[in-house]
Amino acid sequence: MVSDADIWKRCSTCKTPIAFTATYYVCSVSTCTRKRSGFAFCSVDCWEAHVPMMRHREAWAVEETAPTKAQWAAEQAAEGGGESKAKGEPARTPTAAPAPAPSVVRRSGGEAEGRRITVPSAAAAPAPPKEILVVASRLKDYIRQRYGMNTSDAVLEVLSDQLRKLCDRAVLHSRDAGRKTVLDRDFDFLNEP
Repeated sequence: MVSDADIWKRCSTCKTPIAFTATYYVCSVSTCTRKRSGFAFCSVDCWEAHVPMMRHREAWAVEETAPTKAQWAAEQAAEGGGESKAKGEPARTPTAAPAPAPSVVRRSGGEAEGRRITVPSAAAAPAPPKEILVVASRLKDYIRQRYGMNTSDAVLEVLSDQLRKLCDRAVLHSRDAGRKTVLDRDFDFLNEP
């Protein structure tokens, strides 16, 4: 049983107490990590319960560590919250743990040791049908004009599979960088020797 003095926040789903320095989870979606919403979940199951309610298309749970009492008091003092005079416990403002790097896992040493996606969204969309991702006429014209050769239709499927693999790598790079938009620099691995 956690005493009221040791409670940092309560789980946004089941209202279970989350103690100072305890592991908790936040949602990867930016609207859920704002100070106004400040969702914190005691378990991945509680995070999963919140996903359909918020209608996230793509989300994952991110493991975090709650601040110490001193860190929380300093954060509240900086925001002007301070102690609750009525109960003598920390003010329960809906703020999440430090927002600069929500997907950084903090180990016992307190240093950031890398980014880790804890769980993909449970309600992931089914895999799209394997369609051709290249414009057949443009590809065939390019090969014909540049090299004077014809192109088999089977090439289109092979190229589309390779494009999917490249896109998958770029998406992981973008996600690791904390973005929800794939940028041209996410394909920089193509230029590596």
